[in-house]
Amino acid sequence: MIYDRVLIRYGELSTKGRNRNVFVTKLKKNIKDIMKNEGNIQIQAGRDRMYLLLNGASYERIKEKLSNVFGIQSFSPVVRTEKNIEKVKEAALTLVKANFSPGNTFKINARRSDKTFEIDSQEMNSVLGAHILKNIDGIKVDVKHPDIELLVEVRKEGVFLSCEWVKGAGGLPAGVSGKAMLLLSGGIDSPVAGYMMMKRGVEIEAVHFFSPPYTSERAKQKVIDLAKKLTSFGGTIKLHIVPFTEIQQKIHETVPANYTMTSTRRFMLTIADEIRKKNGGLALVTGESLGQVASQTMESMLAINDVTSTPVLRPLIAMDKLEIIEISRKIGTHDISILPYEDCCTIFTPPSPKTKPKLERVEHYESFFDFEPYVREAVEKTETLLISEEFESKEFQDLF
Repeated sequence: MIYDRVLIRYGELSTKGRNRNVFVTKLKKNIKDIMKNEGNIQIQAGRDRMYLLLNGASYERIKEKLSNVFGIQSFSPVVRTEKNIEKVKEAALTLVKANFSPGNTFKINARRSDKTFEIDSQEMNSVLGAHILKNIDGIKVDVKHPDIELLVEVRKEGVFLSCEWVKGAGGLPAGVSGKAMLLLSGGIDSPVAGYMMMKRGVEIEAVHFFSPPYTSERAKQKVIDLAKKLTSFGGTIKLHIVPFTEIQQKIHETVPANYTMTSTRRFMLTIADEIRKKNGGLALVTGESLGQVASQTMESMLAINDVTSTPVLRPLIAMDKLEIIEISRKIGTHDISILPYEDCCTIFTPPSPKTKPKLERVEHYESFFDFEPYVREAVEKTETLLISEEFESKEFQDLF
């Protein structure tokens, strides 16, 4: 059986009221962006369902990409028939036969949202079940644990049948909850934080702090690759690469060693907030997990957060490292994150960073040097890349 379309179920979007259309429109756009290289796919969006007309495109490729799109509860490849019981019986038998192996059991799961159709759900189960039992030798019914479950939906647009149900990514369409700046290092945590925020409908722009010659072009490419992985969940992502070397050097020269980590994070947040203002963001996002390292204690967060009144969202705050690693494997960022290329968070690391820094102390140490011109210059010289699945870094290719 060759499926001709995919039926998409919205999930959480179905709970929205008058503004549901905003969510559906955004989901449609996100799907269109992710499917732009998959042939002449057409998207038909309704209030509680969406359909992709495949027009010959490979369902297996569509399935892989669609599984990552936030805002989808589930989807099924379907065939569509007229609202004629004989046509439905014919399609049902063809579908079950295509999936049947000797000894298999089956179940019919019919739903009738179009109440004008003369046969209700229970009758549909009986009629289709009897037709299949009569025409396939050796098949049996098992309503609890069937090998084949035939899904039948009677809607105004027609009758849709499928033997496959695929769990979607859930959440809200990326972009419906506003924009935020993700502080993206080369580690495991920050890409996962970006993924978690995208799942709640946040459009992510990434900010990476680059400190050559202490950090290499390979380290920069690693971050580009992480951003590319995140595009599969919400489309194109802006990546802002901040030249951070001079500021890090001045911190190292000016601030006592046990406070340099706190001060470094404060200037990262300051610069990210300036980039947020220029790009219309509403919040900052970090991959911090409470107590994981010295800069992620409550006292450290208090001292670091003081540089901005902008909301700092920390979706991993209550998660342990193993939970974060599990998600990173699931979303495909783990193997990139563990590549042994340095990032600016690992250079000039003091042997004994302060775990309970005092705000007045770090402010006092930073007052010994005028950092403002350096912050301004870093923002002005920030390089912005538009990252998509097709993005290729010429600079990195030239290294080989």
